[in-house]
Amino acid sequence: MRRGLLIDLDGVLYQGEELIPGARAVVSWLQSSDIPFLFVTNTTSRPRRLIIEKLQSMGMEVSEHSIITPVFAASLWLKQNVQGEAALFIPEATREDMQDIPSLDSGREEGAAAVVIGDLGTQWTYATLNRAFRLLMHNPSAPLLALGMTRYWRAEDGLRLDVAPFVRALETATDKKAIVLGKPSADFFGMCLSMLGMEAGQVFMVGDDIRSDIGGAQAVGIWGVLVRTGKFQESDLDSGIDADVILNSIAQLPDWLERIQA
Repeated sequence: MRRGLLIDLDGVLYQGEELIPGARAVVSWLQSSDIPFLFVTNTTSRPRRLIIEKLQSMGMEVSEHSIITPVFAASLWLKQNVQGEAALFIPEATREDMQDIPSLDSGREEGAAAVVIGDLGTQWTYATLNRAFRLLMHNPSAPLLALGMTRYWRAEDGLRLDVAPFVRALETATDKKAIVLGKPSADFFGMCLSMLGMEAGQVFMVGDDIRSDIGGAQAVGIWGVLVRTGKFQESDLDSGIDADVILNSIAQLPDWLERIQA
């Protein structure tokens, strides 16, 4: 059976600015073996252009078409479902991936046709979160879009909160359920499968997040391959989610794939 791969980036190919040992060789092997794959990331702190530049600086030649981000998915969703201006709570750099989306002025507290929440990192303040709350309360019909539901990630200085805690705060305050356009959303994984042109049972998700990567993928029938790098912790093995495969790192992926396809 022909196999395809969805591969997380941060924590799987690299951690911060450091390449995971063996990752570059794995990407070269996948390309030379003509194995369909997509890089699937919940990163909302940088546009696809900068992700490509980062990978290229690490010796990996990839195209924009091989990367799917929550911002890219949200842009498609907004074009299809929303008329009017969206309030974008995303880093300034990432806005280039949503340049075709009409956006609300950053000083407004009413008039949003949708509210989009990404990872603002240290830019989050009480006033910023409260502005998102006021926009949603002013227009109860405005959808709340979450660019993924990653709880935290591992930076050079340790673990940091990601987008999910802020989305949960807004859901609690507004009694509104967010539309998730990123892992672990079933719709997001469905979009990935469509881009690969493959069925769920043909595809493996390689990630370091037991919930967003592995649990999200398994929920739609994609096989979950957990790597012991990035944010992986031994406690993940007692989370109630059982990965189909556990590898020490992505460096073991080629040998494992060759064994199961032999």
